[in-house]
Amino acid sequence: MSGRRTYVVACLSGHGIGPEVMAEASRALARVSRLHGFRVEETHPAFGGEAVTQSGHALPAATREATRAADAILVAAAREPALAGVESELDLHARVDRVAFAPRGEISVFSPLGESAVEWTVEHAFTAARSRRAQVCSVGGDNRWNSVLRAVAARHDGVVVEELPVGAALQRVALDPERFDVFVTPEPFAEALVGVAVHGRRPRVVASGRLAGTGPGVFAPAHGAVLEIAGQGVANPASMLLATALLLEGLGERSAAETLAGAVIEACSHGLQTPDMVTAGVGATTREFANGVLEKLPAALTNAEFYREAFA
Repeated sequence: MSGRRTYVVACLSGHGIGPEVMAEASRALARVSRLHGFRVEETHPAFGGEAVTQSGHALPAATREATRAADAILVAAAREPALAGVESELDLHARVDRVAFAPRGEISVFSPLGESAVEWTVEHAFTAARSRRAQVCSVGGDNRWNSVLRAVAARHDGVVVEELPVGAALQRVALDPERFDVFVTPEPFAEALVGVAVHGRRPRVVASGRLAGTGPGVFAPAHGAVLEIAGQGVANPASMLLATALLLEGLGERSAAETLAGAVIEACSHGLQTPDMVTAGVGATTREFANGVLEKLPAALTNAEFYREAFA
């Protein structure tokens, strides 16, 4: 193991269902990193409501230091107020939203965090597309946006570029999201695209990340702390596990990210349902759902060279 790549991930569990879903993300990180030949070292600094209980401060100095020192940050609740304090100290340039739906289909929506990050974001959208289906759809840009888009496109031969107004894009995504691959759009339109992509799609999973120019990015599920079901062991960990896959992609471990994301969708597609997903019956526990994902990792493995290790 000493010669393998090693990454430090700061895990911010917070309160509510955070510790429950973070525990499953940790298990997934350990398993998928072994399958793909790298190491993840986790730190678990106090954060949010958990930190307030311990010290009276939602974002203690030690937590700030741990997040800045990490290679990536995994957060268990996207709407935790203390997260703004973490992000304010980071070099964050773009947001990426990932919507995954069966059978192993997914779209990514890139949007810049500020005018100064437009070219950086568009460049990263094209880079992501090159490793996927080589398709980029730009939505709702003005003249300056389109000028940047075309300049970046000129550096990426082989990537097919489509430009759509917002209304047309929303209509086409609603009808056939599978035909799209990577979107890049100004921030005000990103949420609408994601919302339309997930509407009426079952099963579907959503997660998001904040990508950094230097230093760690931040990755989180779509849900918050969900206090009303905390401690019951029935929280749905699918979004948290997809956020973990996004984190792996952000670290450059794309094959590992695809393996984990594929296992999550396979689990959702083949009968594993937590109580929030079922229309009748009890539903799987958080641990049972995560166990189902871990069991599917070898079959979802995207690197044949590690096939033997998967069954070691």
